[in-house]
Amino acid sequence: MADSLVGTEWLAERLDAPDIRVVDATWFLPSQNRDARAEFDAGHIPGAVFFDIDEIADTATDLPHMLPSPEKFAARVRRLGLGDGNRIVVYDRHGIMSAPRVWWMFRVFGHDDVAVLDGGLPKWLAEGRPVEDTPPSPRERHFTARFNHALVRDKGQVLANFASRREQVADARSAGRFLGAEPEPRTGLRPGHIPGGRNVPYTDLVDPATRTLLPADALARRFRAAGVDPSRPVVTTCGSGITAAVLALSLHLLGARDVAVYDGSWAEWGRPGDLPVELGVES
Repeated sequence: MADSLVGTEWLAERLDAPDIRVVDATWFLPSQNRDARAEFDAGHIPGAVFFDIDEIADTATDLPHMLPSPEKFAARVRRLGLGDGNRIVVYDRHGIMSAPRVWWMFRVFGHDDVAVLDGGLPKWLAEGRPVEDTPPSPRERHFTARFNHALVRDKGQVLANFASRREQVADARSAGRFLGAEPEPRTGLRPGHIPGGRNVPYTDLVDPATRTLLPADALARRFRAAGVDPSRPVVTTCGSGITAAVLALSLHLLGARDVAVYDGSWAEWGRPGDLPVELGVES
């Protein structure tokens, strides 16, 4: 599974390879008041294209950046020059935060030859590697979308899992949000977490100095300390389906083969209603 994460040196040596495509998947919370597209335009890894997580999405729902239809995904990435036969490398401006969401999306739609750049743009810049502000001019490339249902869970499936307990639930939000002690960044959501869930804050899986994912042995320790067994099926969740993919990537790197992302995450589950919510320490 190690080919799902590549280093900056690896990418620098292959930037001009004809089959390599680089994607900037930066996304910011609305409260951060930052424009990911504008920052991309000001400087990005040479040859990169910008993947708009909020636009390459199901915009007919009021839930944020839900998966689009296979037809929409194929049409959008085709215009970005991303398609069959490409090795796609995704990065973000955080180091590791939103890039895994796009890594997961490509895999959901049947394209497994995709990797995340470990450390993202911060590591790339810290090493003095080049950036450019030239607007990309990609050539369209055919993309064959094949939806992989095994990688996605919806509200009904998560609810049904309460009876079987076949799948563990791992929540990537901060401990304060998970426990209901801190407010959610989106207004109108209830505090707490999905009953039976385990808290694995995505920030605990990232080295704060290098912005890279922790080594495999450290990742495994983090999951086990939280009560998550990577050898058993796992559904990952978070605030809106972004950082849940950091957990999915980490588990994938550990060799886990049965990992899905709950796309609606707390943006859906935490709405007022009758879906069960747990507060405090997980059971």
